[in-house]
Amino acid sequence: MTPTSSITTLPKTNLRDRVSQALRSAIISGEMEPGVVYSAPSLAARFGVSATPVREAMLDLVREGMVTIVPNKGFRVTEVDEASLDQVAQVRQLLEPPVVARVTALVPVEDLPGLRQMAQDIVDEAAAGDLVAYTEADRQFHLRLLAYDGNPRLVDLVSELRSQTRLLGLSSMLASGALAENAREHLTLVDLVEARDAAGAEALMHAHIARTRTTWAGRPDVT
Repeated sequence: MTPTSSITTLPKTNLRDRVSQALRSAIISGEMEPGVVYSAPSLAARFGVSATPVREAMLDLVREGMVTIVPNKGFRVTEVDEASLDQVAQVRQLLEPPVVARVTALVPVEDLPGLRQMAQDIVDEAAAGDLVAYTEADRQFHLRLLAYDGNPRLVDLVSELRSQTRLLGLSSMLASGALAENAREHLTLVDLVEARDAAGAEALMHAHIARTRTTWAGRPDVT
């Protein structure tokens, strides 16, 4: 299966934020490639918007270190070295699994159908081959789950760490069918939360994050 073109026409509401998040997801998923220069007009044409919100969104990403300005040409996607990506994964391993273990007892029963639908959205985007939408759905699900811990600073920190992650192996996973299998882990995680299985949820999160530095990063030989 070939990835679909994921940068599509966006609703006109809250345009800058929508463009910013779509660009972040495109960079994280590898649809926008490290080292490549992208012009605001070309991206605007793909979004179906004017170049102004794209330039504004790109400046947000410059401040976040995700892209750099190339005078008179556009913006170059920043390359992140392997050591930095390993450090991001290590910090996420320290933060996310124990929090997910804690919130298994905190998620209200009435919220479980909503969480399950968010997990299903990840599965559906994987089936559709939309890597940008998949990455965004994955981000929303995990941040929503962490939010039950009641610590917005933690959620913001994890969101920032996720923006620094690069999942350049997603395209090959999509082609092999492995992405769909990994997407279903989110439904399993909801099952564990529903069963109030804190230990199981924590173990799954450890494995989930570990794969961001192996198959998801295009490094299947790394264990």
